[in-house]
Amino acid sequence: MTIFSRNAALAAVLLTSVALPAAAEPVFNRIASFPVASNLPADKDKLSTTSAEIIAATDDGMTLIYSDSPLGAIGFVDISDAKAPKAGGALMMDGEPTSVTSASGKALVAVNTSKSKAKPSGSLRTVDIASKKIEASCDLGGQPDSIALNKDKTLGAIAIENERDEDLNDGKLPQMPAGDLVIFQLNNGMVDCGTIKHVDLTGIAGIAPEDPEPEFVSFNSQNEIALTLQENNEIVIIDATTAKVKTHFTAGTTDLTGIDTKRDGALKFTGEQKNVVREPDAVKWLDDDRLVIANEGDYQGGSRGFTIFDKTGKLLFESGASFEHAVADIGHYPDKRSGAKGIEPEGLEVATFGGQRYFFVLAERGSVVGVYKDTGAEPELTQLLPSGVSPEGAVAIPGRNLLATANEADFGEDGGPRSHVMIYAFAEGEKAYPQIVAAEKDGNPVGFAALSGLTAVPQKPGQLFAVSDSVLGMQPTIYTIDATRKPAVITETLTVKRDGQPAQKLDIEGVAVDEKGWFWLASEGNSEKLVPHALYHVNPKGEIKDEIALPKELTANEIRYGFEGVTIIGSGDDATLWMAVQREWKDDKKGFVKLVSYNPKSKEWGAVSYPLDKSEAGWVGLSEISAHGDSVYIIERDNLVGDTAKLKKLYKVAIADLKPAKLGGELPVVRKVEAHDFMNDLKTATNGYVLDKIEGFAFDASSKAFAVTDNDGVDDSSGETLFFPVDLVGTN
Repeated sequence: MTIFSRNAALAAVLLTSVALPAAAEPVFNRIASFPVASNLPADKDKLSTTSAEIIAATDDGMTLIYSDSPLGAIGFVDISDAKAPKAGGALMMDGEPTSVTSASGKALVAVNTSKSKAKPSGSLRTVDIASKKIEASCDLGGQPDSIALNKDKTLGAIAIENERDEDLNDGKLPQMPAGDLVIFQLNNGMVDCGTIKHVDLTGIAGIAPEDPEPEFVSFNSQNEIALTLQENNEIVIIDATTAKVKTHFTAGTTDLTGIDTKRDGALKFTGEQKNVVREPDAVKWLDDDRLVIANEGDYQGGSRGFTIFDKTGKLLFESGASFEHAVADIGHYPDKRSGAKGIEPEGLEVATFGGQRYFFVLAERGSVVGVYKDTGAEPELTQLLPSGVSPEGAVAIPGRNLLATANEADFGEDGGPRSHVMIYAFAEGEKAYPQIVAAEKDGNPVGFAALSGLTAVPQKPGQLFAVSDSVLGMQPTIYTIDATRKPAVITETLTVKRDGQPAQKLDIEGVAVDEKGWFWLASEGNSEKLVPHALYHVNPKGEIKDEIALPKELTANEIRYGFEGVTIIGSGDDATLWMAVQREWKDDKKGFVKLVSYNPKSKEWGAVSYPLDKSEAGWVGLSEISAHGDSVYIIERDNLVGDTAKLKKLYKVAIADLKPAKLGGELPVVRKVEAHDFMNDLKTATNGYVLDKIEGFAFDASSKAFAVTDNDGVDDSSGETLFFPVDLVGTN
């Protein structure tokens, strides 16, 4: 058994820091994102929950088909122009589609029609793709999950899960009726219902043998089926031609070290778990003798990674925590959702591109796809691809050098990102993602999350400081970024401390550095969580030396949307801090927010009024303030994502116009001038959906401008962090 090197994982991610030669090796990059809500039928509310879960492609690779369980439909995406996918509509299925595949112009859809978990039922529907009509249906005798076809598409298999009720007896097994495997024949895409055979799986597993829980199926070219029994922690090999079990073996256990085991607002990869049952979800054959499993866990385990076995059950490779570490290195570790499952590897795909076999591991909670070269021995992590929120399924189209993922989470009702289908191309070029990574320390990830403010490292061109917000509330951190490398690298971390311990009750949204090299931090308060609106003066060791509360003239009208940035104008006794307040407080006129000033020497407060742009939806507010030359630069944005996002701009205000008035009275209104529109940056950087939170902006010591997005710690978010230079030629 081998464990993939953590340092090697990071090194693979950092390969893009080397200039690519003319004959560069091809890489995967996202070329398009398709919001599944675009396929909602006309009679459905536009905020109806949709979810792309399992995805397939037609034989010609021109159409994607995905299952949409919440809608009760399958959806179609026209990818004849892969860079510009088009809505192909949805077909209601009168049940819950759980999986889909395709053959000879037909979509084969496994549909759950159960009235209850105690009385499972389901059917296999055959859909003509051209007409989008259901042509036939076969009774399956239970609740289906995964579906797969053999290489020549003459045989198919469906895992009949008959899933357990997690609310019944605390979800403990056994829960009858038992699941099984269905095998069927098809001809030119049409299923022959009369050929259906049920494979009995009882008495096989060491865990709850009377109640097998089939999860995922995969064929090799010898018509052998690999089937996972997830809760039973078992893998079964079946001869599809005879419908007989050939062999079976336990997925076993593994020991994990260097993992984060607590949802505590801190990234600490120092924990361990012993004898963790793998409990695989997806399984895919790498060739006719080897298979890979994604160890999601669903019952009592889940080992956070993936494992390679041969079909006799011999362990060939165990990823351990290496995949999770690599994901943490790019800021995608989901501390708020991790718990026992970590990044939760769930889906898999295997395909050959350019003569090289790859497999793709989908981390549901990390919202990322790991791209591995199958070397025949220890696999090589080559890329980490940004996906949508919670990737569930993937399909490769090698004939067109394409890969597509189905991302199931939909937060449309809460104003968040929708479910998406993401499309990637395999071609020569540079890796577009990640744009920033964290260097490991002592062989363990440092990780990062929710970068919410930027400022220059004095006298060091290409070096910046960043801060994390309340997502890491137990680990408030100042990061040092080397932006001369590609991707940029977080080289150092500094924990903000109070009385020698990580400071509590902080929501750091802005950072500035004074003449002594000390930090000024702006914390956005939230009285409901006992987090004060405040300024903090921190020495180079990270120790808070002064805590400055806001005056009553401000706090009397507070809301939770407070300081979203801090910058320094002037020097010596004249040095003045300027803070951007994100949204209108109770005493502000509608459409106006405050820029607040504070002189540390005189302890005087003041403010001016800043006019916000208008938006037809959502709210508009400020996210950053940064002084440079004769202006302050301010990020103004709406809180919308994807296709609904309209306003992500950088404005500048002349410093000469910043003449603060006393708090509590009439405030002068400043004039703003547009300096940059971030929308194109956010659309084209990685061809994903437009992220809402562009929250950091600063000039380095050489006057080069940079911006960064806040990834919300992968909480109801794709976890993507965009860090990029900003071209302001002629504006600064």
